[in-house]
Amino acid sequence: MFNVEDRAVLILQDGTTLFGKSAGYIGSSVGEICFNTGMTGYQEIFTDPSYYGQIMVMTNAHIGNYGYSDVEIESNSIKISALVCKDFNFHNSRYRSIGDLQEYFKKEKIVCIYDIDTRALVSYIRDKGAMNAIIGSNNLDIQTLKSKLNKVPSMEGLELSSFVSTKQAYTLGDETSSYRVSVIDFGVKKSILTCLEKRGVFIKVFPLSSSLNDIYDFQPTGIFLSNGPGDPSVMSHSISVVETILKSDIPVFGICLGHQLMALAGGLKTFKMHTGHRGINHPIINLRTQKCEVTSQNHGFSIDENSLLENKHIKITHRNLNDNSIEGIEFVNKKCFSVQYHPESSPGPHDSRYLFDQFVKNMNDYINSNSGKN
Repeated sequence: MFNVEDRAVLILQDGTTLFGKSAGYIGSSVGEICFNTGMTGYQEIFTDPSYYGQIMVMTNAHIGNYGYSDVEIESNSIKISALVCKDFNFHNSRYRSIGDLQEYFKKEKIVCIYDIDTRALVSYIRDKGAMNAIIGSNNLDIQTLKSKLNKVPSMEGLELSSFVSTKQAYTLGDETSSYRVSVIDFGVKKSILTCLEKRGVFIKVFPLSSSLNDIYDFQPTGIFLSNGPGDPSVMSHSISVVETILKSDIPVFGICLGHQLMALAGGLKTFKMHTGHRGINHPIINLRTQKCEVTSQNHGFSIDENSLLENKHIKITHRNLNDNSIEGIEFVNKKCFSVQYHPESSPGPHDSRYLFDQFVKNMNDYINSNSGKN
C-alpha cells in the first residue's frame, strides 16, 4: 500500500528546494520546469509530445480526480518528465475512467511530487524564468540530486523532436480523397491528425528525418508541419527541407514547432521565452477579422519580431493579446501559413479550428489550379 508519509523533494536550478509527498513511480527525474494553467485536460497535457523533457507544474489544485482513459491521449505514452501538483488524487470518479492516475504513473514510470504550494511555485517561475529542475523520491540527498541536476543541458540549443517523431511512415484516412497531406512529424498530437481526417483528408505521417523525395513521392496536395518539443533553431535538416518546400506552390500549414520552423526557413529568427505560454485560455487576435480567439497554447520559443522588420515576404496574421507576441504568419502570394498556438484544441476551446478548413480550401484551390497539367 502507498504510504502517504513517503517524501519527495523538488530542487530548482537556482537552488530553491521544496519538500512534498511522492506519488507515481519512485525514483528521480530531471527536465525544464514549466507550468500549465488549464483547469482540465491533464491527460492530454501529459501525453502531448511537445512536453517531452519537461517537468510539468499544474496550477489546477486537483489532479487525477477523473482518472485516465484510453481516449484522451495525444500519443502512445506519457511525455512529461515528471509532475508537480497540489492535490494528487489516488482515487477517481468517472464512468469512462479505466484506472487511477497512481497506477497510470507507475506503469509509465513517471515521478510525481505533490502537496506543493503550486501557486507560489508558479509565481516564482514567472519571476525568475524557465530553468531546469529535479524531483527525487527514492533519494532525498540534496547534494547528490544537485550534482545530477547540474549535468542537465539547457532547453535552449536542445533538439528533442527526434525522440518523439514516428520511426516509420504510416497513413490515415480515405485513400480515395482528393486531399493528400504529407505530415512531417516533429511530435504530432493525435487530435491534429483527427482534425485533418474529419475533413476528408488522406494523410501520410513521415519521420522528421525523411527526405524531400519521400515526402513528395506521396503526391501531396498539401504539407503539414507538426508541433513538437525542443529548440527549433538547431534543427538544420528540417529547416532546409521546409525552405525547399516553401519555394514550391504547394499549400503548407504549420503549428507550434512547425510554425517556428517555417519562420526560420523564411529567414526569420526565434528566441527562448522567459516562461512560455501554456494553458487553454490564451487570447489572441486575428488581424484580418479583428476577432478575438481563446486558444490552447504550449510553447517556450517564439518568433523574434526584430527579424521581421526587413522581411517583405512574411506578414503577421495573429497576435497574443497578453504580451503582443507573434501568434501567426503567412507568406505573401503563397498558400503557406502557420500559427504558434494549437487550433486542434485538445484540451481547450474550438475557436480556431477554422484554420483546418482554410488549409483544405487552399488545397482545393491548388488542385483546381493544377487540373489539366501534366
